Amino acid sequence: MSGDYRSRVERKQATNQTKTKKGKKKKAKSLFQMIALTLVVFMLLGVIGGVAAFAYFIKGIPPLDEAKIKDPLSSTIYDMNGHKIVDLGGQKRTYISYSDIPKVLENAVLATEDARFYQHHGVDFIRLGGAILANLKEGYGAEGGSTITQQVVKLTFLSPEKTIKRKIQEAWLALRLEQKYSKHEILEMYLNKIYYSNGVYGVAKAAEYYFGKTNLKELTLPEAALLAGLPQSPNNYNPYEHPEAAKKRRDVVLSLMAEHGFITKEEAEKAKQVPIASMLVDRKKHNQSQTIPYDSFIDEVIKEVTDQANVNVYEDGLKIYTTLDPNAQSYVEDLLNSNELFTNKKDLQTSIALIDTKTGEIRALGGGRDPENVTFGFNYATQRVGQPGSTIKPILDYGPAIEYLKWPTAHILVDEPYQYSNGTPIKNWNGKYEGAMTMRTALAKSRNIPALKALQAVGLERARQFANKLGMGFDNIYESYAIGGLEKGVSPLQMAGAYSAFGNNGVYIKPHAVTKIVFPDNTEMDLTPKPKVAMKDYTAYMITDMLKTVVQSGTGTLANVPSLHVAGKTGTTNYSEDVARQYGLPDDAVPDSWFVGYTPNYTAAVWTGFSKKSSTANLSVYEQKIPRLLFKKVISHVDHDSEDFPMPKSVVKLPVKKGSNPPQLAGPFTPKDEIVYECFVRGSEPTETATDDKPLAPTNVQATYDPKADAISLTWTYDNALDNVAFEVHAKNDKGESAVLPATGLSLTINHPTKGAVYTFDVYTVSKDGQIKSEQPATVTVQVPSDQQQTTPPEEQTGNNGTDGTNNGNNTNNPDQNGGQNNSGEQNNSGQNNSGGQNNNGQNNSGSGGNTTPPTQNNSSTGNTTNRVGKSSLPSTNELLNQ
Repeated sequence: MSGDYRSRVERKQATNQTKTKKGKKKKAKSLFQMIALTLVVFMLLGVIGGVAAFAYFIKGIPPLDEAKIKDPLSSTIYDMNGHKIVDLGGQKRTYISYSDIPKVLENAVLATEDARFYQHHGVDFIRLGGAILANLKEGYGAEGGSTITQQVVKLTFLSPEKTIKRKIQEAWLALRLEQKYSKHEILEMYLNKIYYSNGVYGVAKAAEYYFGKTNLKELTLPEAALLAGLPQSPNNYNPYEHPEAAKKRRDVVLSLMAEHGFITKEEAEKAKQVPIASMLVDRKKHNQSQTIPYDSFIDEVIKEVTDQANVNVYEDGLKIYTTLDPNAQSYVEDLLNSNELFTNKKDLQTSIALIDTKTGEIRALGGGRDPENVTFGFNYATQRVGQPGSTIKPILDYGPAIEYLKWPTAHILVDEPYQYSNGTPIKNWNGKYEGAMTMRTALAKSRNIPALKALQAVGLERARQFANKLGMGFDNIYESYAIGGLEKGVSPLQMAGAYSAFGNNGVYIKPHAVTKIVFPDNTEMDLTPKPKVAMKDYTAYMITDMLKTVVQSGTGTLANVPSLHVAGKTGTTNYSEDVARQYGLPDDAVPDSWFVGYTPNYTAAVWTGFSKKSSTANLSVYEQKIPRLLFKKVISHVDHDSEDFPMPKSVVKLPVKKGSNPPQLAGPFTPKDEIVYECFVRGSEPTETATDDKPLAPTNVQATYDPKADAISLTWTYDNALDNVAFEVHAKNDKGESAVLPATGLSLTINHPTKGAVYTFDVYTVSKDGQIKSEQPATVTVQVPSDQQQTTPPEEQTGNNGTDGTNNGNNTNNPDQNGGQNNSGEQNNSGQNNSGGQNNNGQNNSGSGGNTTPPTQNNSSTGNTTNRVGKSSLPSTNELLNQ
């Protein structure tokens, strides 16, 4: 019985094992059921939560109002004070039906925007999945999954903000839209709504505007590709303004068409060879049937809104809040369209961009002189108009030199024959060289060679980075850029934005015309740019301080407004030799003139040039001054605040000896006309002081005898500060009497001189400690009448100036030369007594300001008055110095 258990114990153990196995099976089954139930519960909760979330997101969704699809809503634009400027909308436009759309254009649009347009029902879940994965990897908004149907919904009913709620609402309305309309109708809506830059809406108007074609079926493959690519970023791909970017975008569309099988690769490559310029008609002004005020400013408003919000300002019922100052805008327009400052030269144009220095808000745009009064013409204030000339120097040369090398404004640069790194000579505007000069002087005089040396010292890459922080957008720069020889031009608005950062403590805020927009569903979008620190505060202040010199004593004096603190820079350009030869212009012909300047409150860039090149497109000497004259008028009109630019703690301004290299601090005896005040980055100030051995001699010494007071009054001037000097008067007469008399002010009185004597006074400048004396004195001679002689009126003598021995009759003390020294107090030199002793009680120069009334000196000892000056009352020089 091999199957029998050997004992009861074995049988019991076997029975227990069987029960255990059955129990484990029951427990495992129960656990599985619990997990499955839990998953089902979570799925149900997820579904419920998803439904609840979906219900929440579509709550408040705008209705699918068919009237909005067919009947556009006008938008309202407001000025800086919230007052209505104008309504935009209700414009006549060319509406096309699906039957008007050629297959080449449809294929280009589908390949670019929605290749599966005819396969989905409003939402392309396959494309959406790919977009979600891209967004998870690269961040939300990295890739869009919107179909053409969704774009129609967004353009018509919703704000363009990228939130989950908006995307769900967009998808829901897209599904509903496809239930009501056919694919052909939806594509028709899309092509009639989208924006193509230059105020052009709808593909029919775009074809007419860019190619001059009113029949869409005449569009070529490269033309269709260009139109299909434009809507992604209309202004940035504008083929007139950005032909290179437009070509790249067109070629991307052609590649996509080949990828999706609409054309062959060979057809794509052939179309890519067509130049952009050959496709376009001559640029025409886009005239609107509606008269729009301030159209230069409104033009910028439309660009900003369409670029940043991707909306149709003519149809989407927006409230657009702007930065416009109507008073400033009206003044600028009236100024440009008047004949007050302008000549009647053919094609002469001017533009102005005025912005708030602290906020970057555009206050006014003068888009040009417009005698034809055409709305939305070429905007010379916001478009590239020409090379900037020397106005680029603070941006590319001297700003980076201060920022990265900490050059002081006293840094010495040599203006000398020089070459670019490739050996090409560089010249100054007048063909001359002025030798060593400070950076401040080089900028004030607009010397080219020091500017190039500054750029070379900084390096091209660092200069490019600095400039791009100011909105210049350089891909590459070259040494010729140092003096404004850019490959592409700049706009006045761009230059105003860059310069405003110098006046705003180094903070750059992109110039902008729009602060916010409000959509029909009351959703708001803030369009205010974020401030960015573009440079150190010491760079901003030191550039500003030098640019103030440009306006005060350099090339920009015509732009100075005496009641304001103005900084700015002039700039002119020249034609290349080839262009000058082509139009028969002289070698020194000037196509562009600039002035860019600012106060703490406003920044303005003014350009004068020509709308096209011709044999007369050469600015005269007067016409080159127009930007400075316009700047002065505009700034005087808008700015009435006399505040100055605050100097940051990172800057110190110190007196420096002119011409010292490296800079030396002015010494105690540095002549006043050799002292200049320069800015230094704190911590890099000069440590060496100029050693000027001798103080200056006094000048304009004069002596007058007053018979009533029986006293000789001496006065003189000193052309430097009085802080570290005193004076020493050597007196003698023809009777053999002499004395050395000290003075701390600019006058001295000798009481009771010897009657009938001829006195000679030599006035020296001495150091406070008396150890250093001027090499030459200022000398004067005066005769005291005898008792028998007529003593009135008093006799006055004028001495030499202590340097060249010439006499002059100038009896005026200059307060500026005196440094504000006040000489209205009294001097008491207890003096020469009959015993030959002298008690010197010093001098008291009390009072304030520029009072030049000479003090009196009483030469009296204790209780004794010398009525006559005898031999003992004017001791010898040795006697005085030994007391």
